[in-house]
Amino acid sequence: MNNLNSILLEGNLVADPELRYIPKGTPVCSFCVACNRYFKQEEELQQEVSYFDITTWNRLAEVCNEYLSKGRGVRVVGRLKQDRWEDAEGKTRAKVHIVAEHVEFKPKFKTEDAGATEEQGESGESEEPEEVVDFPEQEVEEVTS
Repeated sequence: MNNLNSILLEGNLVADPELRYIPKGTPVCSFCVACNRYFKQEEELQQEVSYFDITTWNRLAEVCNEYLSKGRGVRVVGRLKQDRWEDAEGKTRAKVHIVAEHVEFKPKFKTEDAGATEEQGESGESEEPEEVVDFPEQEVEEVTS
């Protein structure tokens, strides 16, 4: 039985996504999301920013590359993955990133400047619905002993 490994985060892309293909031809899209956290410390409002590397695969990778760009808001559901390797000096290195299984695109808001976006209004509501890209899970055969 698998242990629980699930993550949900919202934030904005810090750069345009990068699409590449592995040797088998499978598309892989990578992008970085910044998440803000606000808190009070000694009656002063503080801001903490965390940056998370996201990886998407297959059709989701192609869709993310097509519709996402720097500054675009996203909601990501996925799992944590740790990669380990040895560097040139023989030291063991590790990096944790998020493998996205579901990505929701937050709405873009047009301003008078062509192509520019603006923040949501005071209500935080949008007249446009969010774009949602959700792909059905692959069927998994159950093995019984």
